[in-house]
Amino acid sequence: MTELKRTPLFDAYAQYGGKTIDFGGWELPVQFSSIKDEHDAVRNRAGLFDVSHMGEIFVEGNDALAFLQKILSNDISKIAIGGAQYSAMCYESGGVVDDLLTYRLSENNYLLCVNAANIEKDFEWMLQHVEGDVTIVNRSSEFAQIALQGPLAEEVLQTLTATDLKEIKYFKFQENVEIAGHKVLVSRSGYTGEDGFELYGTPEAIIAQWHKILEAGKEQGVVPAGLGARDTLRFEAGLPLYGQELSKDISPLEAGIGFAIKLQKEPKFIGQEALIAQKEAGLTRKSVGLEMVGKGIPRHGYKVFKDGVEIGEVTTGTQSPLTKRNIGVALLNTAFTEVGTEIEIEVRGKLVPAVIVATPFYKRSK
Repeated sequence: MTELKRTPLFDAYAQYGGKTIDFGGWELPVQFSSIKDEHDAVRNRAGLFDVSHMGEIFVEGNDALAFLQKILSNDISKIAIGGAQYSAMCYESGGVVDDLLTYRLSENNYLLCVNAANIEKDFEWMLQHVEGDVTIVNRSSEFAQIALQGPLAEEVLQTLTATDLKEIKYFKFQENVEIAGHKVLVSRSGYTGEDGFELYGTPEAIIAQWHKILEAGKEQGVVPAGLGARDTLRFEAGLPLYGQELSKDISPLEAGIGFAIKLQKEPKFIGQEALIAQKEAGLTRKSVGLEMVGKGIPRHGYKVFKDGVEIGEVTTGTQSPLTKRNIGVALLNTAFTEVGTEIEIEVRGKLVPAVIVATPFYKRSK
């Protein structure tokens, strides 16, 4: 058996009751108390996640912008220094290598935050396509990362820093923010559908801040949260997960992240021509929301039917901790994706009625 990788915060899990699982080769907490309680905490107060398994790849040089424009689907020239942007990195076929965040640190220096399971693959892909004055360095092992998410995130974090966090707007960041005696990069971003911050720093800094944040937020009900709640939160908010809603076989247009795909970009990014062709021909399948009418929870991989004919499969499904509805997202034949369409999900060998519904399932009030 291959030994599971651990983040710098691993030793802190047991202190807070963390129950760990194998997540893409990492030993990470699925929950500390319960998925439902942690989900509720993030929606109503705040929760703290260890996301140190995520990757940090730095791209620097006079040709860094041109290179990133070639390998990423969004318009990287629109990122101001101190700004972040969501993109897909695509294969020539239009399938997805990964989805990621790009931070512009300075004129010619960028940080890419990539999915943990894709770090090596992404790094190799970038090295294969590098040209010009560009240096690419995988510094994932040097960083730890935590995410404080929820309506009380700013209030709690503000007690630990002199920096005015209100000045850090959504999808913006500041470097060298001192929190609990350590300087880190603070980004107003996250993966839960709530307001919040992601902190990037040395393992020493992030370990100290993990404990200080939980201590500072204890009276307000801030709790450590695991992968289980992270998944139900992102799912309710309509945020895709690589390996489920996105993959080498599922294009970003099919997955519904067309807002991050600039098909008019010149010069073209890798995969752009395939995606243009896909759009011009008309999508034959797309991701949609569904709700069970009969008893059963739609799970990843469950087949979807219409009048006895298979029309796709579920990519994510669960019982919503917020609404208690049994809901899912499925990649379906576009002929059957209109809201209100009645369908059936194969659950343990039986066809159970469901209906197509609008997404996202949850959107926070501003």
